[in-house]
Amino acid sequence: MSSHISLPGGLSAYGWDDELERAFAPHRAAGLVPARIATVDRGRCDAVTESGPLRAGTSLVKTADPVASPCTGDWAAVRPGAEPEIAALLPRRSVIVRSSPSRRSHGQALAANVDTVAVVSSLATASNPGRVERLLALAWESGALPVLVLTKADAVADPTRSADDAARLAPGVSVITTSAETGQGLDALAGVLTGTVVLLGPSGAGKSTLGNALLGAEVLATGAVRAQDGKGRHTTVRRELVPLPNGGVLIDTPGLRGIGLVDADDGLQQVFAEIEQLARDCRFADCSHEREPGCAVQAAIASGELDQRRLASYRKLQRENEWATSRSDARAQREDVKKAITRSLRQTYAFRDRQRRS
Repeated sequence: MSSHISLPGGLSAYGWDDELERAFAPHRAAGLVPARIATVDRGRCDAVTESGPLRAGTSLVKTADPVASPCTGDWAAVRPGAEPEIAALLPRRSVIVRSSPSRRSHGQALAANVDTVAVVSSLATASNPGRVERLLALAWESGALPVLVLTKADAVADPTRSADDAARLAPGVSVITTSAETGQGLDALAGVLTGTVVLLGPSGAGKSTLGNALLGAEVLATGAVRAQDGKGRHTTVRRELVPLPNGGVLIDTPGLRGIGLVDADDGLQQVFAEIEQLARDCRFADCSHEREPGCAVQAAIASGELDQRRLASYRKLQRENEWATSRSDARAQREDVKKAITRSLRQTYAFRDRQRRS
């Protein structure tokens, strides 16, 4: 590890490593300093540098693409001075992207350079399998490793059975049952959360309470949950980035009401891996898994091997993903056409200007 990042106040606690240092070398030679973005709002951001936190402008890296815009977790090159500015973003190792909550034709980056996504679901409220599957698809698609965390185990009579039910929604994913009240599962959870960790889940799932348990201090704001539906208020109103005491970084996110997928084919294939596996044995390669003869998926449903709800959820999320992705592609094509027209007009004006001068 480079000596400068092991000094007090350095960035090693926030995930800085030799690979990042090598990537940053040209920026450092240009007089820029490395920083990790903690929060972004209104054209500015809070960032952590080797010498401490600062507030910086983001106009130099402003882009029309919300996914490419600065977000929590990004590594950045900062131009220091009286008015610090983000001059460049380093390439991302991973990024969590959902479709815009406004349903416009683009995605929204929630957090970047994430290593582990903790999908948080409360056992104190009615199970919502579809929401868990959405969040897991979002996590898999990001390039990070998902972990399904069941909170409030002290509120149910048989948390083991609940964990078994949840595991069927999450093939290939570690499922950890926890209780911040009793401490159950927290050591096991800390053992599987590595690097930069993001907590994803709805309001009231216990994300901030869980985060405080992992941090060993009341750092993140928490709030009460409504008894009638188990929903909480958005006590986390913006994304926060905090070093964990035993290494790694925690990103707490506001509760997600709308969890739309966009361009998440790989994530869906991971979440519904058993359906993908069964589909390989269908008689027809383009089987829709409805009434075709020789459909291995329908055979698995008939035998009880596969739950009909899982197939219905898979189809629903596929349709949603295809719709959002097609709109995003169409939007990109429109922007490409606009850029081509603009270039053509500029060339025409430049030609006319040369003609007038000659």
